[in-house]
Amino acid sequence: MSNKISAAITGVHGYVPDYILTNQELEKYVDTNDEWITSRTGIKERRILKGEGLGTSYMGARAVEGLLEKTNTKPEEIDLLICATVTPDYLFPNASNMICKEVGIRNTASFDISAACSGFLNGLGAATSFIESGRYKKIVVVGADKMSAIVDYKDRTTCILFGDGAGAVLVEASEDGLGVQDYILKSDGEGCESLMQKGGGSAYPPTHETIDLGWHYVRQEGQAVFKFAVTRMADVSAEIMERNNLTGDDIAWLVPHQANKRIIDATANRMNVGDDKVMLNIHKYGNTTAATIPLCLWDYEKQLKKGDNLILAAFGGGFTWGSAFVKWAYNS
Repeated sequence: MSNKISAAITGVHGYVPDYILTNQELEKYVDTNDEWITSRTGIKERRILKGEGLGTSYMGARAVEGLLEKTNTKPEEIDLLICATVTPDYLFPNASNMICKEVGIRNTASFDISAACSGFLNGLGAATSFIESGRYKKIVVVGADKMSAIVDYKDRTTCILFGDGAGAVLVEASEDGLGVQDYILKSDGEGCESLMQKGGGSAYPPTHETIDLGWHYVRQEGQAVFKFAVTRMADVSAEIMERNNLTGDDIAWLVPHQANKRIIDATANRMNVGDDKVMLNIHKYGNTTAATIPLCLWDYEKQLKKGDNLILAAFGGGFTWGSAFVKWAYNS
């Protein structure tokens, strides 16, 4: 037994909207087809949030409600709520404020993290530091994005990729050696223009011109992003394994960001981890940005065993990327 405080994930829950946007339906909007999308991305369908005035916080709140209920946690027990998102309902107040309001969490700390598809890992890293310092005992980390709000459904390079969803984890102080063992977070601003939403911020506030130019949609240079993502996500996963003396045999699960099946395969190969150890749900949700990793944990929760070694890995706009080594803390 260890007396050192670690940050353990003690519960996970997710939410995806009811509406399913299939590859076949996308064929009506853009020049593409199911075989082309599936072979290049691994995506068959994605969920889309419909409804007037429903934003990212709606999905995040549903995930947190379910999380609190299944872990028998009262809203007043939460010391901090972190929401990772690039699609907040408003520029301010932030999405974490909105989620807290919705689920009855009052008089507590909350903030958003914007690191694109690496957002959840950055949120988990921040939560880990708060827990290890002894300042907080119970933290909720949410990854949530309504990507349909910033996707141009006439742009076949991006509209096939993204979906909407939210996942949330409860992170608690533990003294049994389980939980987050190590994490690495990195960024390189040289990649900014390869994957971005140009309009809507203080540099280019909304005008008729920015809207006409399509600057309020996500745009990416597919080849540049793919090349960088393959190397960086694989590199950082290998790095965290090396510095913790882990081999592929030691890993129970790789939990990769769900951006592209080919990127996931490359990362697994670099780690020497077989397909049977790779969490995969990209086929049914697409890329939900900050929500992909917690949604994977939610989908696979019943297969996880206390003490399992997990490697979480992500890559996102910025560029941002990172990895975490987690010892799973409970049996479902």
